[in-house]
Formats: sequence, structure tokens, C-alpha cells
Amino acid sequence: MSKRAERKAGEPRQERGEAEAAAMGTYKCCIFFTRRFALSDASTPEDVRTLFSRFSSGAPYMGVDELRRYLAATGGADGDSGGDGDLEAAERIIDRALQGRTRTPRFGKPSLTVDDFHNFLFSEDLNPPIRHPKVHHDMSAPLSHYFIYTGHNSYLTGNQLSSDCSDIPIIKALQIGVRVIELDMWPNSSKDDIDILHGRTLTAPVSLIKCLTSIKEYAFVASPYPVIITLEDHLTSDLQAKVAKMVLEVFGDILYYPESKHLQEFPSPEALKGRVILSTKPPKEYLEAKGGTMKERDIQPQFKKGENEQSAWGIEVPDIQDEMQNADKNQEDLLYRERDVDEDDEQKMRQHAPLEYKHLITIKAGKPKGSLVDALKSDPEKVRRLSLSEQELAKVAARHGPNIVSFTQRNLLRIYPKGTRFNSSNYNPFLGWVHGAQMVAFNMQGYGRALWLMHGFYKANGGCGYVKKPDFLMQTCPDGKVFDPNADLPVKTTLKVKVYMGDGWQNDFKQTHFDSYSPPDFYAKVGIAGVPLDSVMRKTRAVEDSWVPVWEEEFTFPLTVPEIALLRVEVHEYDVNEDDFGGQSVLPVSELRPGIRAMPLFDHMGMKFKSVRLLVSFEFV
Repeated sequence: MSKRAERKAGEPRQERGEAEAAAMGTYKCCIFFTRRFALSDASTPEDVRTLFSRFSSGAPYMGVDELRRYLAATGGADGDSGGDGDLEAAERIIDRALQGRTRTPRFGKPSLTVDDFHNFLFSEDLNPPIRHPKVHHDMSAPLSHYFIYTGHNSYLTGNQLSSDCSDIPIIKALQIGVRVIELDMWPNSSKDDIDILHGRTLTAPVSLIKCLTSIKEYAFVASPYPVIITLEDHLTSDLQAKVAKMVLEVFGDILYYPESKHLQEFPSPEALKGRVILSTKPPKEYLEAKGGTMKERDIQPQFKKGENEQSAWGIEVPDIQDEMQNADKNQEDLLYRERDVDEDDEQKMRQHAPLEYKHLITIKAGKPKGSLVDALKSDPEKVRRLSLSEQELAKVAARHGPNIVSFTQRNLLRIYPKGTRFNSSNYNPFLGWVHGAQMVAFNMQGYGRALWLMHGFYKANGGCGYVKKPDFLMQTCPDGKVFDPNADLPVKTTLKVKVYMGDGWQNDFKQTHFDSYSPPDFYAKVGIAGVPLDSVMRKTRAVEDSWVPVWEEEFTFPLTVPEIALLRVEVHEYDVNEDDFGGQSVLPVSELRPGIRAMPLFDHMGMKFKSVRLLVSFEFV
């Protein structure tokens, strides 16, 4: 029987059309009976009725002028302000609402009823939750002033140890706006060409030329701003020369590389529009790797029993304060990881690298000898890129957070997943963002809540893949101090989120997807991801037996750093054993449109559902 309260509407089972069964909410019960559930009366929320009455001056209809005034009062049709665009938008909204039916006249003019107004508010394309569908940040500052949508091992189709390498995940990443693509270069089996693969694993290679060709073809389909290719170089000098020739032939004039040996300041995204840039460490000594693979028996023990991509969506993102505290317990060794080499070795390797190859590397990733703290010292004569693992960042951030912030004001900092994330999972990106790290590298082929945050963060600034860092991360006080992510901060603003209702699951899911015996019991989780003081999750009650749940619950979130905070919303279906997943969405708080809005939901892999959406309101106080 169902997990819900019994409804003894026992009725002999009989054949019915699928459409009628869905309309009646009919479910099989035991073997010979069916149960019918009345459809929920998801009436227009009272707040919507009040809003309609206010702008229609109490009349039962809302015309173009009244709707235009509503749009102007709530930020304008484009999310900025009122204007001529609001009049055109109002006409378009009313035309859409009345399409396919005889227009209801009001003195001969088309107009909306309260239900039409509700339907408009519940329409994502007409009433989206975030402002600025286009780029609106200043794009003329140096690259170091921006967070950049960054991929890690961009060529992998699945796990880090045995999945295939392909240009397909690279294409997918570029199509969603990712701006930094990582390629690991190794000699092929005959040592006469270059393969892309995760070295010393069972990952099947893809050729470098195929990856480069796909990057060129898809680089600017989602954004006109520069694509940065970070190269992990494991090549001999003759193959490095071949890379240089290949890169020039594929990219031609769109490849950017300066005449000067070292940059004193990075160019801006605006200046680099439509360009491709190379970034790598000084060429490494070639390490013989026997084809760059490891034996299967060395790989198999790494996977935990029962671990798979589908089960990991439920893992919560770790708190960055906990991450730093745990790292702080082991502070005795702040040295570079085993893949790094010291400055003397780097100088030696530079001598053997072909000049044409070195000349094409615009963003150089070098580092001095010594500790991580020493590595964060800026050179006034040149800028560079530094790479740290998530663990190394947590270690140095626990005691030297301001040093990281200061370094990232001029230089680029890339953070990458720790080596034990064999299943291509990810970490909490705020560990890097709150310290100004521009390249927080993620496994885009992965899954889970951390990746939801990454995708949501880069919905800002028109989804162009570059988000300008807030001023507080770029400022230095007269006393030389910079922003300290670990300091107690005052509340800057308070966000109120009211979740009215949800709809669309009945269109995107089978009737028995959530429960075989009755309609679903949906509840919503609402919260903030950001600095530790702001991060919180809360939830609504579960609404029983309804495909169109009505919650009408409000949550209040005081925010200390709203500039980089993200609104998190998840919907789950309550179950005694394990709750089912009903959708999620992550939005930048800085780009929320105040007022009642339609919020589309996405599946656990980040793909938008066709119909599922929530009706929510945002208010800043």
C-alpha cells in the first residue's frame, strides 16, 4: 500500500484511456483495485491576486497600460528599468495570453484576467528570475579582475581512471560558456604524435589535433570572450615543436601571444574578444611513461563499492570553514605537490624547449622555491598563473587568507580537484572564490551539488563565462590590509524568498515515477551558498498527494557577502526510505529580479526540465 494515509475508494479495476487516468489521478492499488485522487485546486496565490488588484485599480481586467506600469515598478521588462521596452513587452505578454482564444474586450481593448496574469508570472520566458540576459559587467579590466568559468581534465567523458577521452565533453563545455579548457599532452604510442589523456591511467586517448579543431569550431558559440587552453605538458622537445606548429595552423590569427617575454599586466576580456590563449608551466622534463598508462589492478581498488554517478547527487557540499580547519590541523608541510619542480630544474628545462613553443605561451605558470606562502608573493615586474590543489588552498587559506587575496589582485590562481576524486566529483567552489581565485577548475563531466553551484554562478553577466570580481576583493586599504574571508562581517542586506507553488512534473515524468500508488509528496529546500556566515539550507513542509504543490512559505536570509552569494533551491519527493529528486536551481543573488518570478528547475546533471518550474518571490530589505 501507499506510504500515505489510506483512501478507501476501492473500485473494480477497468480499462481506461491513459489521458482519463491521468486527469482523474488514478493509481493501481494492490492487484484488483484502483485509487482515485482529486486533482489539487492550485488556485492563484493571494499575493498574486493582491498584486493584480493593485495595478488594475481593483478592476477585473488589466490592460496594456496597467501591465506596463507593473513591469516598470518591478524593474522593467529587461530587469533594469521602465521605458519603451516595457510597452512592447506588455503588448507581447497580452498577445501571448490571449493567443488561440477570443479576446476578452474591455472597451474594445485586449486585457488580462487575474488567471492570465498568474499564467504570465508563471512563464519563465516572459518572467525570468534573473536580470541582465546580456553582458553588463565592465569587461575592460585585466583578466585577473574576473572569475573565469574553468574546466578540469576537459577531455574526459567520465571517471578519472578508465573513461574514454574525447572532444565531445570539450564541445559541451564550450556550449555552456566554459572559457578555460584543460588538455593533458602525452606522446602517442609510437612517440611521433601527441595524444590527450589522463597520464598513467586506463583512459583511452584522443588526438590533440581533434581537440584543437573542436575548440576552434565551438570556442565562441556561447560567448565572444577569450578561451584559455591550459596545457599539462609531458612532451619531448621535438613534440613541443610539433604542438607549436599545430596550434598555429589550427588557430591562425585568433591565437593571441604578445611580443614581450613577460606580461606586466594581463589584457582585458574585451581586448581579447574572439581570441584563444595558451597557458602552461615552463616545459617539463620528458618523463618516460610506458604509454602513459597504469595497470588495471592498480586502478580497481580505488573505487568504493556501490559508488556511481547516479548515487552521488545527494552528497552535500562541504562547508569551507570546516575544510580550512581540517587543513589547519596539518600545517607542518606547506610545500608544493609532487608534480612540481623547483626553480633550478625549471630553468634547465627552459633551455631545451623550442623557442617557437615558448613564444606561444601567453599565461605562464611558474613558481619559486619554498612554501605555498612564498609562492603567493607578487612580482611587480610580471604577472603569472599559480596552480594549487583544493587541499593546498585549504591549508594556506586557514592562516594566510589575505595573502591569497592580495596575490589574486594581479595574478591568476587556478584551483583544481584533489587527486583522489577518481569519480570526477568536485569540491566547494567558494573555497577559491572567497579568496579571489579566478580559475576554480571543475570536472564538468561530473555531477552533484558542487557542480550545480558552478553552473549557477556563471549564469551571471549574461552567461559569458567571465564574472567581474566584487570591488572588496580588488581593494587594498591605506594600512595595506585586504579582504579577510575569515573575519566577522556585518550584514549588508537581507533576502526574503517566498516559495508559492510548483508545476510541470506531470508533464516531464511518468505518473508512477515518484510513487506507484499515489501522487507525489513534494517539499522544497531553499538556502544560500556563499561565505560560511551566509551558507544555510531550510525546507518547506511536504504537500501530500499533489502534482501541483502549493507551499506559500517564506524564508529570510541575512547576507554578509551578497556579491558572490548563490540562491539554492531543490525540490524533493518525500519517501519513507529515500527521498526522490524533483529538480534544482542555483541563481546568483546579485542578479535576482525582485518581485514574483518563474524559476525553471534542472535535473541532477544540470539539464533544464521542459516544464517543471516554481513560482517564487524575491525581496531585498
